[in-house]
Amino acid sequence: MTILAKSTTEKLKKVSTPTIATCLFKKGYKNQFIQNVVPLKKGRPTMVGEAFTLRYIPAREDLNPITIFRYPQHPQREAIETCPHGSILVIDSRKNARAASGGDILVTRLMKRGATGIVTDGGFRDSSNIANLDFPSYHQKLSAPTNLTLHQALDINVPIGCGDVAVFPDDVIVGDNDGVMVIPQEITDEVANECTEMTIF
Repeated sequence: MTILAKSTTEKLKKVSTPTIATCLFKKGYKNQFIQNVVPLKKGRPTMVGEAFTLRYIPAREDLNPITIFRYPQHPQREAIETCPHGSILVIDSRKNARAASGGDILVTRLMKRGATGIVTDGGFRDSSNIANLDFPSYHQKLSAPTNLTLHQALDINVPIGCGDVAVFPDDVIVGDNDGVMVIPQEITDEVANECTEMTIF
């Protein structure tokens, strides 16, 4: 886990995701905007943090009963409990919002532990409660069924696909009213500086 410099974070909080998209395009990165993901509540300050990832695969009934949530080592619970302070939990839900990626209890716990936000290319249940939290949350659309009906949590902090974008651990995630951009970690400082100049001039 790298530590995102405070100065870089502050710069990125002052630039828009469209500006970042243009900057990355100039550098040859054409596919860094997570598709079909929107904030549960618009008007929040810009979300900036390093990616900590969770990957779902299609659920198999014999391995994914409701009782599995009892176990602390369940990957979804483990992701919530190990996501580093200041990071953003990014979930690969296979672009499938027919079952929720999580609900208000897990998102509240993530917030209380000091994460900066959460992004999924699936959906959230308890969405009105999540929207009322002081916590940036992005998803595809509302979803009531538990994730266990369709999703099986498998891997934590591995490369994933979220909304057709490759997300690697420690990539920098920036989210605003327009959506979510993924900045490769090794060029984050450079992008922050260039976007600041683009915004000023």
